[in-house]
Amino acid sequence: MQPGAVADSQRTSVAAEIRSSVGGKLRDFYAPRGYWPLWIEKGRVGPQADALIALIEGADADGLKPRDYEPRELKSLMKEADANGDPRLLARADIALSKAFAALVSDMRKPSRKVKVRYLDPEVEPKDEEPKEILRAAAVAPSFVDYVRSSGWMSPFYVKLRDARATFARRWGGLPQVSVPTDGKLRPGMKAGAVALRRRLGLEGGTAYDKALVARVKAYQGDHGLKPDGVAGAATIAALNRGDDYYDRLIALNLERTRLLPGPQVRHVVVDAASARLWYFSKGVQDGTMKVVVGAKESQTPMMAGMVRYATLNPYWNVPSDLVERKLAPRMLNGASLTKLRYEALSDWSANAQKLEPAAIDWRAVADGRTELRVRQLPGGDNAMGKVKFMFPNDLGIYLHDTPSRDLLAKPARQFSNGCVRLEDAQRLGRWFFGKPLKPDSDKPEQHVPLPQPVPVYLTYLTAVPTAGGVQFMPDVYGRDGI
Repeated sequence: MQPGAVADSQRTSVAAEIRSSVGGKLRDFYAPRGYWPLWIEKGRVGPQADALIALIEGADADGLKPRDYEPRELKSLMKEADANGDPRLLARADIALSKAFAALVSDMRKPSRKVKVRYLDPEVEPKDEEPKEILRAAAVAPSFVDYVRSSGWMSPFYVKLRDARATFARRWGGLPQVSVPTDGKLRPGMKAGAVALRRRLGLEGGTAYDKALVARVKAYQGDHGLKPDGVAGAATIAALNRGDDYYDRLIALNLERTRLLPGPQVRHVVVDAASARLWYFSKGVQDGTMKVVVGAKESQTPMMAGMVRYATLNPYWNVPSDLVERKLAPRMLNGASLTKLRYEALSDWSANAQKLEPAAIDWRAVADGRTELRVRQLPGGDNAMGKVKFMFPNDLGIYLHDTPSRDLLAKPARQFSNGCVRLEDAQRLGRWFFGKPLKPDSDKPEQHVPLPQPVPVYLTYLTAVPTAGGVQFMPDVYGRDGI
């Protein structure tokens, strides 16, 4: 008998043993596949099992306890099964590995109560996955080994930040937690305060702010989201005096935020309000990214998730009431023309609202806040929505949209909007959504184009993000960290 035939025969024997012994929810996975083993290859436990053990043993990084998944018992079963190739022992190992894997994946995906996200649609709400669903996803992965090694069921943001946490701890953890003087900047060449700064950064000996200390300060600044100029100013000293625990807790908090994002196999969009960037994923890879402008501190972009269901071409812009009161009404009182500015006032917020004559409006009452007036900007080149907006229906009026205000996209910090997300390249995102360029049929306002398949969008807030070299800390613009 050929080696391949021997292996198939043995796997058939293992399948028979699994059939006779598997029970509970695991049977729902094994039965449809003829009880064929998942972890056994060529008469031995496959390398994906070693990848699982490594993941379990490092589960502390996920806020989980490795012992809950019994790695010792699993390794013992694997060793015993491989020692003699007994189908009964191989079946026991296969079932045990599947059970541990399903439990680990489920626990890694569970949302934390620390993070509050508003879910607009049932499709995006976190769900307790059944073991059969978890195991089926693994079984159809292009490479089971890579799927386990890379935690392919988790968001790439989570996986990279999890790994970066360990790198960051190696670089900056365990240093002396001494206090650095806060009574002024510490600069190269100075001696006052240099001893404490050297000790805090792990440079024992020496008393000068020399080249070695400059390099160390720059490295620290670069890894903590500060300008790497080698000068220990107020922001750098404040970061140093927060201590190691602060940053580890901050990374842990952001891990909880990324835990709520889907794996890359799910076609979806992620918007991060802290870094003001957008990413889109499908088929297991990142398809693209772009800058965005998000809500200002006083009009924050919320943490929410929903389904983008349609695009609106030639959109109106419904001007927020506070802007009508503070900016538009005073212009009307100074003699500006609502019509020439390409705005129109409406009687109410219903779909059947009637247009109002600008001359009949009590603009003084609007400016004083005694009357709330609905005003919308007509479509066109200056429209604040640009040429298109992508709608995931919600009562907060939050959506993704084009923008004529290109200057804001060039700024390093891009929190300027009233809560909506302004896109650097709305046409590119539209092509990704629809698989073709988006063009209106005419000049008619508000042309709604439904997506062939709704796409999840997740608005999150990441103040610690993974980089090629470790972790980048972002300013807590919205004051949400509470660390």
